[in-house]
Amino acid sequence: MYEYISGTVAEVAPAYAVIDVGGVGYYLHISLETFSAIEHAPSAKLFVHYIVREDAQLLYGFSTKVERELFRLLISVSGVGGNTARMILSTYSPRELQGIISSGNAVLLKNVKGLGLKTAQKIIVELSGKLMTLGAEAGSAQSAGPDGGVVDEALEALVMLGFSRAAAEKVVRAIVREQPDIAVEELVRMALKRL
Repeated sequence: MYEYISGTVAEVAPAYAVIDVGGVGYYLHISLETFSAIEHAPSAKLFVHYIVREDAQLLYGFSTKVERELFRLLISVSGVGGNTARMILSTYSPRELQGIISSGNAVLLKNVKGLGLKTAQKIIVELSGKLMTLGAEAGSAQSAGPDGGVVDEALEALVMLGFSRAAAEKVVRAIVREQPDIAVEELVRMALKRL
């Protein structure tokens, strides 16, 4: 509904900002990353994500489109809400977060307050392939051959989720035979359904 809100910074704190646009103050929930970008600025342009819930209508503001896109990817994961996604983006910069997800480092990701290991693993599994569109990695896993990185990455993810390597490898190789050009995230999803 809203692409961005641009105006005078009326009030700013580590968790929120009030942007005055023509006499109307918009209350936006922000991450520490955005806070540091607008903390001393007299005016700001924040890219917006609008959430409508049964009990509230919330505006989340981001200093960059990349941060907003990461937020949207995070909340697309089941079990990750707006506040958890904001907490993740407050703990790690967009570049750090992309690196953590790309490398599959669930232990580092679970250091975020209120985020458990299972949810951290789920975020990594569901988002590792989607980050390619943000330019997180130059060498895309999707371009690797079926005997290369795609199978290895899928196996790593499944083993990390607690499946035995032998069972996971059998299922993954069967799926790759059926669909040689499959992307890592789709391969993991299909394998999860079969295991």
